[in-house]
Amino acid sequence: MVNRKELNPDASPQAALGARLRSTREALGWKQKDFAERVGYSPTQVSHLETGRKMPTLRFVRSTDAAFGTADTSESFEREWREIKHGVLLEGFPEYLAQEARAAEIRLFEVGLVPGPLQTREYATALADSAVRRGDVTAEKAAERVELLMERQAALKRTPPPSVFAVLDESCVRRPIGGDAVMDGQLQRLIEFAELPNNALHIAPYAMGESRPFDRAVNLLTLSDRSVISYVESQTQGQLDRELVSVLPLVRSYYQLQTEAFSQAESIAMIEQLRKGTP
Repeated sequence: MVNRKELNPDASPQAALGARLRSTREALGWKQKDFAERVGYSPTQVSHLETGRKMPTLRFVRSTDAAFGTADTSESFEREWREIKHGVLLEGFPEYLAQEARAAEIRLFEVGLVPGPLQTREYATALADSAVRRGDVTAEKAAERVELLMERQAALKRTPPPSVFAVLDESCVRRPIGGDAVMDGQLQRLIEFAELPNNALHIAPYAMGESRPFDRAVNLLTLSDRSVISYVESQTQGQLDRELVSVLPLVRSYYQLQTEAFSQAESIAMIEQLRKGTP
């Protein structure tokens, strides 16, 4: 019997892509030999790619998308390959995106900036352009960031839609991004988000002080089998975690955060006042 190597998708973006390749292939009931014949590669090459030992080529990911029927979709392997190749995403985030696109429930917390799934294109573009001016990224990578975000948002507009719970630190709605028009449009987007029956929006006010449990972005996904994945991000690192012992405390803290934050009605009232220019 051939030894089956256990995969660690958290090891690197390359490993995450390989693990996703294997899981997709196996979900279709294909052996490595079957898949290799469909994409025009040897089973050994496929094995090296699934285990993350080698980075796939553009030709391979395009052949993979053709075989799986994922070309030009939010789950395109070519899209993920480009994200990794061009360094647009933090480590762990490509796998997170793949899971987010399937999650039954999504819980978001953010400090300082509106979280990506709730950003308008104009708001996202203002952030990307600022990164270019600072010399952090090229204009090409900045444009990729915005398009990736739009694709991410499109993946959430599925049937049935996921339930999305967002808790925003007060700084997210008070920090001006992109000028008055851009910020007004962003605040309006938050109101529209909250009006949807499957969503919930809360503002964590400054008055929470030290009782606010998180100081950086936290994302929690509940999958269809009720398992939970966490993704915690800093300025330079992202950490994806499936271990219950470390994920469960984040879930508890998130529920505590929701309880102590403003209600949705109070949160919307604050946003409406900000749109009117009232402190």
